Amino acid sequence: MLDRISFWKKEEKTELNIRHDTIPAHVAIIMDGNGRWAKRRGLPRVAGHHEGMKVVKKVVKYANSLGIKVLTLYAFSTENWKRPREEVDFLMRLPGEFLNSFLPELIEQNVRVTIMGHKEVLPIHTIQAVDEAIEKTKNNTGLILNFALNYGSRNEITTALTDIIRDIEAGTIGRDAVNEDLVSQYLMTSSLPDPDLLIRTSGEVRLSNFMLWQLAYSEFWFTDVNWPDFKDEHLKKAIYDYQNRGRRYGGV
Repeated sequence: MLDRISFWKKEEKTELNIRHDTIPAHVAIIMDGNGRWAKRRGLPRVAGHHEGMKVVKKVVKYANSLGIKVLTLYAFSTENWKRPREEVDFLMRLPGEFLNSFLPELIEQNVRVTIMGHKEVLPIHTIQAVDEAIEKTKNNTGLILNFALNYGSRNEITTALTDIIRDIEAGTIGRDAVNEDLVSQYLMTSSLPDPDLLIRTSGEVRLSNFMLWQLAYSEFWFTDVNWPDFKDEHLKKAIYDYQNRGRRYGGV
């Protein structure tokens, strides 16, 4: 089945054909550019974050309608604690605001909320909002909405290796059992497939300590569009480009 859509870039209209039989199962997004979006409009940075939250709702709905199985959103990194206290406090309130207003729709749309990251150091109100969403959607069987919250990939990998060493010393696993599959089982994404497609907005071309292990063979798609301006057609364009690449996984 083909879904004909239109995408405009620099006033040029291009027809795209999206094949529904090869939709990426797992899409990961680095939602970047909220602060720049606000600055260009003479607004405080937090205004950009609030606008970006609205875009999350739209993207989740559209990703679900396309049949994407997992959508991982980089919401807050372990490095983001370095930002001004006012901004961090605002970012910590956003999960509660987002989930309190959107949770009924997520439940209705059969979306399951999960989280990866160290939530134990988050403010109690943030933890409560996340835990409520996880509990109330745990039996849903549709799109998995996976938030990377207080997440850093190097920390994740280091923790996994520490846990593997602990289990070897405890005799739970043998040294000869350590391979790539075993390491993957100790990561925060052990129950999820690796991303097929990574999207990063705002023109930055780097991973910023995001899913370094899991993105080994993912397709990358970058756009100059800031996250608050990201629309359905941008996601469609990313998927269109993904479907027109050859994924050889090191082969020929």
